[in-house]
Amino acid sequence: MAGRRKFRRTSFRAWPSTSEEHRMQDKTVIVTGAFGALGRVVARTLAGQGAKLALVDAAPTVPEALAAEFSAHLLLPGVDLADQGATQAMVAGALARYRTLDAVVNVAGAFRWETIADGDPATWDMLFTVNVKTALHVCRAALPHLLDRPGSRIVNIGAGAAGKAAAGMGAYAASKSAVLRLTEALSEEAKDRGVTVNAILPSIIDTPANRKDMPDADFSRWVTPEAIADVVAFLLSDAARAITGAGIPVMGRV
Repeated sequence: MAGRRKFRRTSFRAWPSTSEEHRMQDKTVIVTGAFGALGRVVARTLAGQGAKLALVDAAPTVPEALAAEFSAHLLLPGVDLADQGATQAMVAGALARYRTLDAVVNVAGAFRWETIADGDPATWDMLFTVNVKTALHVCRAALPHLLDRPGSRIVNIGAGAAGKAAAGMGAYAASKSAVLRLTEALSEEAKDRGVTVNAILPSIIDTPANRKDMPDADFSRWVTPEAIADVVAFLLSDAARAITGAGIPVMGRV
């Protein structure tokens, strides 16, 4: 009778958290849409990893709680990123504060559900302005400074709808598809200079606004802002240096 095989016990180290493994110490990052539900969590995650932040938003004033939480960082309210001049001035302000720029995270955006038959063509203009032109202007304004620092990063927030539009989401899906195409083209243009450009494509994000709009949904299936922020942090890290031009689905269980 064959003897029993003996197995050696092996201890396994817990999988490292993003904050342990992908540090952003002293990296300067511009985050747009930073006063919103997702932008604030992205900012919190990056600040926790040691990043120096320029937090940008169209809102005219800084919420009191946000001002207290990010008092050590540059807060830039009232910035119209659809305006090239205002965007260039914002980047100049970040550089005046921090001297260098290592990454941009374009969170700013909007959503509207509207059928093609009953909707307003102006919605298409609005969503392309808020979702595409803002990201385009920030990328253009930041790019010369990022190209001076190999290893720099751009992360754009797209949407899972960029791949297939559901009913009522034509304008939104088209605008987010344009964000993905912007990401792909810019990644090709910047890759030989050591700058990576990627997009995150989330499903429904678990925010107070989405819960209010869809009160009967199963919120547990949605992707959390924290989960998206962890993917952002990874893409900004050196561990993601070989990833560029990607549209990364972050879907939760949707």
